[in-house]
Amino acid sequence: MKKLLFVFGLVLLASCSTNDDSPDQGMDSMDNVPPPSDGGEPQSNFVPCEDGMAGSYPCSGYDLLGQIFLGTFNASSGNDIWGWTDPATDKEYVLMGLNNGTAFVDITDTENLIYLGKLPTATGPSSWRDIKVYQDHAFIGSEANGHGMQVFDLTRLREIANPPVEFTADFVYNGFGNSHNIVINEATGFAYAVGTSRNDAFNGGAHFIDIGDPGNPVQAGGYGDSGYTHDAQVVTYNGPDAYYAGREIFIGANENQVVLVDVTDKNNPIAISTLTYPNLGYTHQGWFTEDQRYFLLGDELDELNQGFQSRTLVFDFEDLDNPVLHTTYLGPTSAIDHNGYVKGTEFFLANYTAGVRVLDISNIENEVITEVGFFDSYPSSNTAQFDGVWSVYPYFESGKIVLSDINSGLFIIRKQP
Repeated sequence: MKKLLFVFGLVLLASCSTNDDSPDQGMDSMDNVPPPSDGGEPQSNFVPCEDGMAGSYPCSGYDLLGQIFLGTFNASSGNDIWGWTDPATDKEYVLMGLNNGTAFVDITDTENLIYLGKLPTATGPSSWRDIKVYQDHAFIGSEANGHGMQVFDLTRLREIANPPVEFTADFVYNGFGNSHNIVINEATGFAYAVGTSRNDAFNGGAHFIDIGDPGNPVQAGGYGDSGYTHDAQVVTYNGPDAYYAGREIFIGANENQVVLVDVTDKNNPIAISTLTYPNLGYTHQGWFTEDQRYFLLGDELDELNQGFQSRTLVFDFEDLDNPVLHTTYLGPTSAIDHNGYVKGTEFFLANYTAGVRVLDISNIENEVITEVGFFDSYPSSNTAQFDGVWSVYPYFESGKIVLSDINSGLFIIRKQP
């Protein structure tokens, strides 16, 4: 068992990795900054996708609206990304994870992107940082030792007089130290910190946190019977399995298996089922279709270790007690798949060196998945390595889609009309 945990530890260090120690990574990213205007017509941030390229970036069907390079953020690498739309003003904001903190950017007017400032890391730097939003608050975890979960009131972004500024957290929850991901079920007001220390009370599984009062998180138990959870989605279930209707279901990507757990009763979480699949490398992250019938899963090491093209496994969750593999989609490149999110009938897949790939899943029932667009912020290769797009946030009502690139920074794109 000790040997197995050691192997998994090595895998975890490799997965999602970038090189924090590279002294010139941020400077390299600045090499692509457009030159300043010569005093004539002001430059536009907009770069159309024409003949397969948006400037120097390969693309299909998605224009570049703007970008901010890592040098502007004074950071050496990027990681997670999420978004917030201010309900009072309809302004759109990006929350981007960096090796040394979290950047906040007003992207409402893409011709006037405003870097508002940074919330520094709670302890040390880390390649891994994760952000989610609930009730106008950001919840931020990191693999940095002793980091806990930072809570930041996003309404503070409304009036920043002289950006960029250095922010402080409104609250730091210390019910755990490090974490790989923060998962939130907005329907219930609970957060789930996963990927914590393997020797903690929940074996690196899930810490339950009541965030009903977002500025005052409260510990609410946890689940660790299935071991370490790398990533997860938690939903209030309304899918086809009537037995679990209205229950709060945790779907965990647990390195070598997917686990389904009923976490409705925080004092008594109940394991439902587990599943594996052929040619398993490292069970990384997945997301439900909107009808909660199918679950799209990414394995982060199968391309690197087994030579697959980018592989997405689709499971049929019609019966939560007996989920089955429905179909497998192979992308057009050998790049490693990372975080993926469903919006409507499209799946937005962060595909590291191959950028973000957009898949039509409208006919997923008949095992038909088709790539309908992409934007590649890492044009130098599509090989299986941990560079390029870490994550994607596709949920702005305006249609803006934001990408976090490990090596370059923030990209804002939008589907062509």
